[in-house]
Amino acid sequence: MAACNVPSRLLSLRQKQKFTCLRCQWSTRRKASTYTNETDLSEDVVPDSSLLTPQPGQDVITSWDPVRRSRNRRKQLPPSRYKFRPPRYYRGPLHPHQPPPPSSPHSRLFIPGPFSLPRLQQTYTSTLAPDLLSLLYTHHPPGTLPGPSGQRLRGWDNSSPYHKNRPLRGPRGRPNLPLMKRPITFRNIPRLEKIVVHHVIRSGENRDSSYLHVAGMILQAVTNVRATVCYARHTIANFGMMKDKTPMAVKAELKGEDMYCFLSKVVDVVMPRIKEYKGVSGGSGDGSGNLAFGLQPSAVGMFPEVEVNYDM
Repeated sequence: MAACNVPSRLLSLRQKQKFTCLRCQWSTRRKASTYTNETDLSEDVVPDSSLLTPQPGQDVITSWDPVRRSRNRRKQLPPSRYKFRPPRYYRGPLHPHQPPPPSSPHSRLFIPGPFSLPRLQQTYTSTLAPDLLSLLYTHHPPGTLPGPSGQRLRGWDNSSPYHKNRPLRGPRGRPNLPLMKRPITFRNIPRLEKIVVHHVIRSGENRDSSYLHVAGMILQAVTNVRATVCYARHTIANFGMMKDKTPMAVKAELKGEDMYCFLSKVVDVVMPRIKEYKGVSGGSGDGSGNLAFGLQPSAVGMFPEVEVNYDM
């Protein structure tokens, strides 16, 4: 009697729910290839497996000719159908065409090599890096935190009443604070990042472009990197300087193999030939990993790329 009172619309809805449950149950079946023993199979698993399908016959294998099939097409496929060309521009992570990583040979940014490491880089990897790690490593046992660091700003000794409520002073000998030093581990051993070589043009020479061209060619021959021109940042009428128009210097930024080759050339070839050379001063840097030194104009002629053009 209760079933008679149920509207026909509810009965049809109940049948639809039953049908969808059957579809879900059928879609959740798994293949038998994921089981090792047939006795473990349940009624939800299809007893067929893709590994048990028979191989094609010899007549099917011999009749398969993709070249003839492509020639018999009425309309040929575009030549880029089977040739992947990376996009020229990166259009975001959601674009369907993504460029390959730079390490892939198909990438536009792929740079082959290095085929051989410079001698200075091999010396750093085999000798200098382990020695630096042994000298600078600070061990912290597991579960312990490093101790508190010292005070970076200097206080006042309260020897005068005017010292009260004064702000702390900066470090001695410099106006600003140095960089924070991280604990040295095998992941951040000090190493060379880049070398910037620049040549400053005197105020009287920046009006003639020939000096700029010669300086750029010498810098390119010595560093193996094309030099870029640096322009004036401010306008000074007394010196004839105009902002972003007057060339002041040329520079070249070295990284990787060119960096190690240039440094080994300076240390092994140029510096030993300078008469009464006192070396690079240890105080020429900023104490945060940057070191700066210069060479006289006569020392530039000792580079092999420049010396070969001299008339001895």
